[in-house]
Amino acid sequence: MARKALVWLHVVTSTGWMCMALALFVAVTYALGASGPARAAAFDVALLIDVEVLQFMATTSAFTGLMLSGLTPWGYFRHWWVLAKTVITVSQLYAGIFVLSPNLHPDGSPALMRVGSLLMASALAVQVWLSVAKPFKRTPWARPGKPPAAPAGAFAACLAVPVADYALGEYLLGQSVPALSLLVVICHSIARARRRPEPARVP
Repeated sequence: MARKALVWLHVVTSTGWMCMALALFVAVTYALGASGPARAAAFDVALLIDVEVLQFMATTSAFTGLMLSGLTPWGYFRHWWVLAKTVITVSQLYAGIFVLSPNLHPDGSPALMRVGSLLMASALAVQVWLSVAKPFKRTPWARPGKPPAAPAGAFAACLAVPVADYALGEYLLGQSVPALSLLVVICHSIARARRRPEPARVP
C-alpha cells in the first residue's frame, strides 16, 4: 500500500507540475502582451504560480520519481527509459531554478519566459510517454538478475519527506528548499551502490 501511495503522489505532483508549467506559459504570454497595471498583475500571478505551487510540485515529483527508481528493481541505470527520465527531470529543475525563475519579471527575457515554460510542460509530457511505453532495452550497466524491492516502511518514510520539506521551508526557512529530499536521495543512492552484489565470476 505504501508503494502505491508513493506512486500516486508521484503521478499527482507530476501532473501538477505540467499543469502549472502550462499555467505559467499562459500567464507570461498574457503579461508580455499587456501594459500598465494588468501587466504588473499578470507577472505577479506568474511569480505566485512559480514560487508557491510549481516549485513544490517539481521538487516532490522529482523526489518521488527518484525514490521509486531507487527503492524498486527498476534502479537508476538499468533501463534507458528510467535514465532518460532522470536526465530530463534534473535538467528541468536546474533550468527552472537558474534560467526561468530569475526571468519572471517585466524586464526579463520574453523568449526565455515563453519558451522555458512551454518546454517544461512539453518535457513532462515526454516523461509521461516514457513511463507508459517504457521504450528501448536495458543499458549496458544492467547486471543480470532482478534486485529486490525495499520494504514497505521505506516507501512510507518517503511519503513524509516532502511534507517535512514543505514545513521546513514554510515555517523555518521562509522559502521552499527541498533540503531533506536532496539529502535522502543522495544518501540512498550511495547506500544502494554500496550494497550492489558483485557479478558471479565464471571459473
